[in-house]
Amino acid sequence: MNKYELTVVVNAKIEDDERTQVIEKVKALITRFGGNVTDVDEWGKRRLAYEIQKMKEAYYYFIHFESDASVPGDVEERIRIMDNVLRYLCVKDEA
Repeated sequence: MNKYELTVVVNAKIEDDERTQVIEKVKALITRFGGNVTDVDEWGKRRLAYEIQKMKEAYYYFIHFESDASVPGDVEERIRIMDNVLRYLCVKDEA
């Protein structure tokens, strides 16, 4: 099992419950493909380095999980088409 960190940047213009649903859906995807979510770190609303879809702010989430090497690719395929996710990045955690 490898350790990964998935960064998800979520639209700031949606309601709190919708934002929570987006993160729950991402966690469910990780679990569905055989991963184990160990931690979710919410950084809250932050200013973006550049505008994305005419937005200057977004919510940042860091999801730590353990899984086999194939899981991050499967999860990214599904996250790519989610409406309220502006950006995402999954990296292998070497620590």
